[in-house]
Formats: sequence, structure tokens, C-alpha cells
Amino acid sequence: QVQLVESGGGLAQAGGSLRLSCAASERTYTRYVVGWFRQAPGKEREFVAAISWYTAYADSVKGRFTISRDTAKNTVYLQMNSLKPEDTAVYYCAARSGFGAVQTTTREYDNWGQGTQVTVSS
Repeated sequence: QVQLVESGGGLAQAGGSLRLSCAASERTYTRYVVGWFRQAPGKEREFVAAISWYTAYADSVKGRFTISRDTAKNTVYLQMNSLKPEDTAVYYCAARSGFGAVQTTTREYDNWGQGTQVTVSS
């Protein structure tokens, strides 16, 4: 199974930016759909964005976040701009075996990273 390690979380002010990285132990392009999810305290884990041969976003982040991949580094990024306090959460990278359509539910992903904290202050 692919191993995933997130990095890049931290503290940002509202309106600021952060870039999260998800480093995979093997090539994900053409092998896995990679997604970003987040979980705020007391809330369920929710879909943020995912990348297959196309990208998909939750409505709450569309136009502010961008998911991309660097195939040479086996890394998927989440560029987060115009951050809001409600973006505060632990962000998780996940991979779904098979290079198919993007899935937006947690049960569709079978490989998860440990998570990275993002805190946005107002």
C-alpha cells in the first residue's frame, strides 16, 4: 500500500496562503486518485479536493484552493489562498487505488496520511 506523508500546515492569518504537500512512497499518477480531506473539531471529516486525470473541489473551497501534482516527486499539493477562519482543521491526504473517477467520500479511500494542522486566525 502507498504511504502518504503530509506537510506544510501551520498558522496563517485570514486572507493569507498556505501550501500543503502530500509525499507518496510510490508513483500515484495513473495508479491512484489522491484527495485532500479536512476535519475540524467536533465535525466529520469532509472532502476538500481530489485529482485524477481531472480535478474536483468542494464548493466551499472552489476558486480559493488548487490541487496539483509533481509526478517527478510523487507529491500532490494543495495550494490554499484567501484562507478563512472556517478553513481551520486537520488536513489529511488520502489515496484510492485505481486511476478512476474522483470520489468525495472518505470510505472510498483506503490509504491515509497522518494529517497536518491548519489554523487560520481572524
